[in-house]
Amino acid sequence: MDKKILIIGNWKCNPVTLKEAKNLFGMISGRMTKNKDTEVVICPPFVYLSSLIDVSQDKVVFGAQDCFWEQKGAFTGEISPLELKNLGCQYVIVGHSERRKYLKETDEMINKEIKMVLKSRLKPILCLGEEARDTFNSDGKPLNEMSLIVAEQLEKALLGISASRIREMTIAYEPIWAIGTGSACSSDDAMKAGLFIRKTLAKIYDRTTAEKARIIYGGSVNSKNVNEYVKEARMDGVLVGGASLNASEFIRIIEKINN
Repeated sequence: MDKKILIIGNWKCNPVTLKEAKNLFGMISGRMTKNKDTEVVICPPFVYLSSLIDVSQDKVVFGAQDCFWEQKGAFTGEISPLELKNLGCQYVIVGHSERRKYLKETDEMINKEIKMVLKSRLKPILCLGEEARDTFNSDGKPLNEMSLIVAEQLEKALLGISASRIREMTIAYEPIWAIGTGSACSSDDAMKAGLFIRKTLAKIYDRTTAEKARIIYGGSVNSKNVNEYVKEARMDGVLVGGASLNASEFIRIIEKINN
């Protein structure tokens, strides 16, 4: 796997019409310039994927916001990685905090999804992160919430997955307290989290695997702070939520990284 800077736009459950989705995508792709050092991924709602892929230019690739852990069968309402692959997707977001919270996805479920995504020759984007920024025990001593939660999520999600497959994945550190709050993580804390994730990967696998893994940051990313994560915290990219729904702002994010 190459180590291009990855810029992912997660549209979540937006917009509400196909016309709006096509307009947004058109404004983004129309203003983009291709750069050999970056890769831009758009993750729209499932219902818009086929329409947007049909009109896509080669400057953008597509990802899905979730998937099921089986390729086909009697699973009403679910969408399989194989279906996404055949549709033209290249990436799948797995384990986003909103799905953990609202859909009660567990680390065990996420592990099964990752395995099926890899089996379907797609690239998983594994999201993980802690809920509380500062946690203290009964004695008033700080607990390292990030390391406790992230290590557990990482170890369970990667159970039974070989080191060679880790190199096909992207790990997105998204502290829940920063998602959609406007309270972005500092570059220093993001760097510490990235280093901790690599350290945990080295324990699970080996140092070489840890060094080659692609780790990105997500959580209130915008054009003003994006380079704090990519250039100061040395993350391998960003996962952009709300700002990806504003074509001008998303283009500014891409331009800041490319300059």
